[in-house]
Amino acid sequence: QEQLVESGGGLVQPGGSLRLSCAASGFTFSSYTMSWVRQAPGKGLEWVSDINSGGFSTYYADSVKGRFTISRDNAKNTLYLQMNSLKPEDTALYYCAAAYGDDSAVRYYTALYEYNYWGQGTQVTVSS
Repeated sequence: QEQLVESGGGLVQPGGSLRLSCAASGFTFSSYTMSWVRQAPGKGLEWVSDINSGGFSTYYADSVKGRFTISRDNAKNTLYLQMNSLKPEDTALYYCAAAYGDDSAVRYYTALYEYNYWGQGTQVTVSS
């Protein structure tokens, strides 16, 4: 059974850091482009970052560029998102999602069902 499980969310003050993790199982993790997407209350799904299947190419939304770093460990079937200099506007439910192959179209997806697999999300709240 294919599964993605996010962890690492929480409450942090503005300027703080968090590291999200996403553990994958039940599918060939190394064959998938992996993405982080988020959804703030009352807003639509927002693509945050993605990394190609081999981990050599990374992409970021302008809103997080220079503050967030995506990485993956294919030996451990795990995806990461290091988030630094967090802002209140980063508050959202963060999902990891998988799309088969090296698919740049993920940056234009507007719904989780467009991905092959997605997790249940982890809440990130940035507030003083």
